[in-house]
Amino acid sequence: MGKLIGYARVSTGEQDVQLQLDALKIAGCAEDHVFVDKASGTRSGRPGLDACLALLKPGDTLVVWRLDRLGRSMSHLVTMVEALLSQQIGFRSLCDSAIDTTTASGELMFNIFSALAQFERRLIQERTRAGLSAARARGRKGGRQPISPDDPRVKTAKYMHKKRDISIKQICETLKISRPTFYRYLALPDPVNP
Repeated sequence: MGKLIGYARVSTGEQDVQLQLDALKIAGCAEDHVFVDKASGTRSGRPGLDACLALLKPGDTLVVWRLDRLGRSMSHLVTMVEALLSQQIGFRSLCDSAIDTTTASGELMFNIFSALAQFERRLIQERTRAGLSAARARGRKGGRQPISPDDPRVKTAKYMHKKRDISIKQICETLKISRPTFYRYLALPDPVNP
């Protein structure tokens, strides 16, 4: 039988992770096989999770206190657990007792969650497409508004750049524009003078 590898996460340094650590210990995770992150779930860089995933081998089971400790969203969680399952690694959520992919009923529950996440993604896609179609029907176009070469900001940026005594960084700070916007301004043709 494989090892139980635990993962715990709190969103801020002020939150206490001890409740999760105690639950993981009671579930059978050895202290040296429990990884912790103190970071928001929306952050992609979580060194504790990275180390945890690197340790997992086929036959092992990843154990978390609750589902929301692992995934940023339902679709992110489903993607992670599907990746674990494809490597023959189990997944168990202690507070969500129905989610234990090492059992047949737990795997069924996970598949239901997976189907719901896919359904949610499809609904969002359909709503987005419908919204874009409705906007087009009203004559609206998406994307950035085109900027005219006669725009004073474009002229100022080009003038400052030609002087060569001001750095691009200073020009961007002065005009309160980003570097990519500055280069878009430079790429515009010079206005035609009658």
